[in-house]
Formats: sequence, C-alpha cells, structure tokens
Amino acid sequence: MKHAVLLMAAATLWGGQALAGDFTVTVRGADGKPVPDAVVMVYPNGQPTKGPIKFPWPYRVAQQNIQFSPFMLVVPVGAEVSFPNLDKVRHHVYSFSPGNKFEIKLYGHEENRTAKMSAPGAVAIGCNIHDQMVGFIRVVDTAYAGKTDANGVVTIQDVPPGAVTAKLWHPYMRALKNERALTTTSLGAGPARETVAIDLRAPAEHH
Repeated sequence: MKHAVLLMAAATLWGGQALAGDFTVTVRGADGKPVPDAVVMVYPNGQPTKGPIKFPWPYRVAQQNIQFSPFMLVVPVGAEVSFPNLDKVRHHVYSFSPGNKFEIKLYGHEENRTAKMSAPGAVAIGCNIHDQMVGFIRVVDTAYAGKTDANGVVTIQDVPPGAVTAKLWHPYMRALKNERALTTTSLGAGPARETVAIDLRAPAEHH
C-alpha cells in the first residue's frame, strides 16, 4: 500500500501541465478597500506565450451612458477590439498610446468600428467629443492574465508549475509605468495566493 501511495505522489509531482495551478491575487488600496480593474500578468519562466492567445471574454469596449464599458479590457497582442456605440449621441474614439495609436472618427448610434492592438502595453482611450470619457486596454503577451473584479480579486487559472514572473498593473497606481512585480516567483501544482496593497493616485483630469 505504501508503494501505491508513493507512486501516486510521484504522479502528482510529474503530471506536468495537467497539474497546473490557480494563482489568486487580491488587490487592496492603501485604505484597505478592494481595487477593481487591476491587471495581473503571469509569465512562466519569465517568458511571453508562444503562439496565439485566446481569452474567454469579448474583445469589446462599448460606449454606453457616455462612458466606456468596460473601463478596463485585457486583450492579447494582435486582437481586433470592437467599439460599438450604444449611445444616442455620436462618439470619436482615439488613443495616442505608443504602438497602438488609432482614431475612429465620428460614428453614431448602433454603429460599430474596430481597431487592432499591435503591441503589448497600456492603451489609454478617450473620446474627442466627451472629455469625461476615459478607458483603458491592457494589451498582453501572456496567456496567463486577467483583471480584478469588484472585490479586488482575480484568479489566473491553469498556470504551469515552476518559476514565474508575475506583474501587477493599474492605470492609477503610484509606481514606475503604473506597474510592480509581485512577490510570488514560483508556483506549485496547487492553488497559490498573494495579497497586495497598492497606492492609487486620483485619476488625472482628462483634457
């Protein structure tokens, strides 16, 4: 019997990809409140994902109630993002972010336009007509990425066990490039957790 248990333990150790673990990150502000829309990116062995990346959510930023919905979207490099206008007024969507500059000139109710996200990085989006409209797209080059929910929690599923580089990004985080490394540097075959407190600055007035 002992032999069988040892064999099972060995199988657990060497099952490889099948034993990928879930990495849950909880993000709170300096005030202890949950921080939604923080993006976690995990790089197994510190490397970007080779080959196509597919996330289960829609690559879509709607204009609704004179705001971008969602406020934060995570997409892979090369994604075509759709920008449907669900408002009764016209919008003019643009970004000046390096590597992903685009401009979608005036278009109206229930019209849709797309823009391709060609480079990894942060994309700040605005509307030329409505200065209060601000949103972000985080273009990633890893399949292991996601954003925190209203409770400040995100779970990156099925991360291969082993060494990792993990990063946290939020557009208003006080940090170089609004980004910082997480302390987790390796994952086992089971679930892993990390809780992070970050300092947020007030959203800058948009001009």
